[in-house]
Amino acid sequence: MTDQKTSATGSEEGLSYEQARAELASVVERLEAGGTSLEDSLALWERGERLAAVCQRWLDGARERIETARRERDTAAGNGPEPAA
Repeated sequence: MTDQKTSATGSEEGLSYEQARAELASVVERLEAGGTSLEDSLALWERGERLAAVCQRWLDGARERIETARRERDTAAGNGPEPAA
């Protein structure tokens, strides 16, 4: 399976959250369906781990942006700690 090996070694860094999540779902479906060799299954699993890490980085970044926006809102409204000078 040449296309699978190419996909398994592809770069994940340029993927959007949605792209990584969709590909991760596809990897999970293929693993759950079975019928692949042990080597191909391991390659799929490794790809899935990398895709899950991409998704987690996106989610962590989104969480930080939300927390930052809330802190700024609270500070502007006088509800939070004073900003450092």
